[in-house]
Amino acid sequence: MRRIQSRAPARGVALILVMWVIALMGILLGSFALIARTENLEARHLFDTTTARYDAMAGMERAVFELRNPDPAQRWVADGRPYEFPYEGAQVRVEITNESGKIDLNIADGAMLIPLFESVGVDAANAEALSDAIQDWRDTDDMPRPHGAEVEQYAQAGLDYGPTNRPFQTVSEVQQVLGMNYEIYGRIEPAITVYSGVGIPNAAYAPIEALRAIPGMTEALAQQIIVTRQSAPPGTAGAIGGLTLPGGVALVASGGGLTYSINSSATLPNGVSTVFDASVRVGGVSAAGRPYTVLRWRDDETLK
Repeated sequence: MRRIQSRAPARGVALILVMWVIALMGILLGSFALIARTENLEARHLFDTTTARYDAMAGMERAVFELRNPDPAQRWVADGRPYEFPYEGAQVRVEITNESGKIDLNIADGAMLIPLFESVGVDAANAEALSDAIQDWRDTDDMPRPHGAEVEQYAQAGLDYGPTNRPFQTVSEVQQVLGMNYEIYGRIEPAITVYSGVGIPNAAYAPIEALRAIPGMTEALAQQIIVTRQSAPPGTAGAIGGLTLPGGVALVASGGGLTYSINSSATLPNGVSTVFDASVRVGGVSAAGRPYTVLRWRDDETLK
């Protein structure tokens, strides 16, 4: 009887130890399973985003190919109209805008810049100040315009830099101009460029943001221009839909240069998508052997 009583507690302790070991093994197995599942999801996400990225790149390559189509009736039109097509299981959407339809920061004066800022909700006083500051940024002198800013004004604002006194090198550089903030920049970005070399946007290709900035333009007319223009078949020449711009000038499908903004997005069946936004100059052969030169490149990966 004494031996039986002495072994009972030992058996109880052993049972508890076994249960703890089983519980610990369960926790370890669960942790390993969670890690494996997480790594599998990460690998799948990386694979999907890489696939979507190359699909979107294919959309950009096709856009350049279609812009060089020798048949005007088949050539893609760079007025922002969407082109969609399936590619390797993904749905690709491409929008092309000729840069001549945008407002060139290095050319535009107050007559174009002030309406641009006012069209995105900036009050008249700040619109004039931003317009003058942009022109002061790019001019070669150190004399500020009436509402502009040179080195002294930047120093008074607590900034350790001033105007470059040279043309804007990139569109995003305008964010450094005194008085500019990211919210305003985000509103005007679709309408501005540094590649067109013209002061007034070509309405045959201008995005809605640039059309709104044309002096005398109304929202109704801007919307009508977009709809009428994008419904015109490729190869359309001359007047478009009989529309007239402010000032009595007919909307004509002509002009444009060889520099384009291309927005290409690819969406996989599971919702993973990638967007490319690039500015390219078509013609010749680049150092990489492509029939275009990339001037600006931005990509944004999204997961639905």
